[in-house]
Amino acid sequence: MKTILTSAIALLFVMATFANSINRIDPPNWWIGFENTKLQLMVYGDNISDLNPTINYKGVSIFSVTKAQSPNYLFIDLKIDEKAKPGSFDIDFEKEGKVAATYNYSLHSREDGSALREGFDNSDVMYLLFPDRFSNGDPTNDSKEELTDKLNREDLFGRHGGDVKGIKDRLDYIQELGITAIWTTPLLEDNQPHGSYHHYATTDFYEIDARFGSNEEYKNLIDACHKRNIKVIMDMIPNHCGSAHPWMKDLPFNDWINGGTNYTQTNYRIATTNDPYVSKADADLNSNGWFVREMPDLNQKNPFMLTYLKQFAIWWIEYSGLDGIRVDTYVYNDPWKAAEWTKAITAEYPNINIVGECWQHSAAEVAYWQSGTQNYNGYDSGLPSVMDFYLHDAVSVAFNEDEQGWDGGVGKLWNNLAQDYLYANPFNLVIFLENHDTQRFTTQVGNDLDKYKLAMTFLLTTRGIPQLYYGSEILMGGDKGVGDGDIRREMPGGWSDHDRSVFTSNGRTDDENEVFNFIKKLIHWRNQNSVIHKGKLLHFIPQNNVYTYFRINDEKTVMVVLNNHKEEQTIDPSRFNQGISNFTSGIDVLSGKTINLTETFNVKGKTALVLELKD
Repeated sequence: MKTILTSAIALLFVMATFANSINRIDPPNWWIGFENTKLQLMVYGDNISDLNPTINYKGVSIFSVTKAQSPNYLFIDLKIDEKAKPGSFDIDFEKEGKVAATYNYSLHSREDGSALREGFDNSDVMYLLFPDRFSNGDPTNDSKEELTDKLNREDLFGRHGGDVKGIKDRLDYIQELGITAIWTTPLLEDNQPHGSYHHYATTDFYEIDARFGSNEEYKNLIDACHKRNIKVIMDMIPNHCGSAHPWMKDLPFNDWINGGTNYTQTNYRIATTNDPYVSKADADLNSNGWFVREMPDLNQKNPFMLTYLKQFAIWWIEYSGLDGIRVDTYVYNDPWKAAEWTKAITAEYPNINIVGECWQHSAAEVAYWQSGTQNYNGYDSGLPSVMDFYLHDAVSVAFNEDEQGWDGGVGKLWNNLAQDYLYANPFNLVIFLENHDTQRFTTQVGNDLDKYKLAMTFLLTTRGIPQLYYGSEILMGGDKGVGDGDIRREMPGGWSDHDRSVFTSNGRTDDENEVFNFIKKLIHWRNQNSVIHKGKLLHFIPQNNVYTYFRINDEKTVMVVLNNHKEEQTIDPSRFNQGISNFTSGIDVLSGKTINLTETFNVKGKTALVLELKD
């Protein structure tokens, strides 16, 4: 008895002396078979830096251990060689020859074909979902005790309860519309005390926010989408985290966050990133300043931070089966380190597509960010795709203008596309009329159905990857002047207390059905016509606010006529002989009517023709 008591006292003494515990390891697991055979574990626990980690597992070895400036972090660099097999192993943390703590870690096999999965491309039509406002499939998760911001549907900037289940429940609707790829704004945990509904202030890079669901539910959503041939794009934010992230109370390194815990506002001068005459002070403030006070700026120049960000992105692709990434605020990162991040992802997934939010207002500025552009300073972002904000600027005003000149009205579209020579691949740009940060296009055109349909016709027939915003298909309104919450309204029918549901034709108004059916018809036609995906674009200088262009490949020629004039216009086909060639007629995809191309024909004001040309 005395021996047992003595041993128990000794054990308690050891435990009290070490006072170590492991609270977390990121990434939570890993896979064998990556091109990069190195893995860096970020270990967090009380006074963990006092301990020495050891591993005894065939094919896995520790080649470096780094103590952070905070005693509560260790960074363990592993080598995973070809001998490693899927399985789990213990990481023992020792002190003075005794094991003070143990953590079980696992390695998985990658799914067959994972490395070569195809990303989204210009054959897709993308649908941008704002999860909190789209559909509430599980009211039981609207608020969570452990998360501070609770349900408040009366507040435009409050949480309204949309979730992952709500999206999954509406896949029939999304598929009916013809959508082939969905991009959701961020779903990762955002534990900010207020305004967390947008989720651009991440507080856990490895967890779906519990008010949206779970990691497993997110993976199940992606599986369900794939069964319907719908791709899924995740919104990632390597630029910043949320001020409520646990890091902010215990930084691993003093330079983990730009400015430490001291708020320094970015100057929002994106042009400093490609300005050949820029001062270092101005460039640094753009990329090192915080986006807003609630979003501390991550310092990718810290090598441990950069590795953390690379691994979190790769983890989510492998874990959930993602088809693409949308990168928020790409131009506010350190540009060279952000390029390293992007290229680390494409090194493992060479066919995946990544689109960056590069919100600038000229073709030259936007083109700078697309991979393959021959920039003066040798910079290459590694981004295959960029969001075409320059074209968005043109579309936002073109259909409200009645000018007859070549540079007014739809002339702005012609002038915009005439600068495509600046892009490495203009067909891989994401194009849009609206998104979660811009004015609702319905509001932009004053609820005018004819202008709206003209713009949608252009979006779905010109070059690039078209992106709709949830509600675009039903004329959803909203005024950014009121606040961002107003352009992120609840989708009618997404909540049980709504008095109607736009997810069914019976719940939509006549105008909503007219626009929904118009867009649905055009998308389904687009999905079946590769000429619109990758066919050559030939266009003609607009006259009388009429823009005519062709999409041409070896199989088909399509002629698009956008009459943005308020009056009916007479079209002389002889002007377009280069595109029409030997074709004599065209069948309008929108109306089914046949147009004789051997003589002049009329197009009603504020309408479009999409003609499949015939001999």
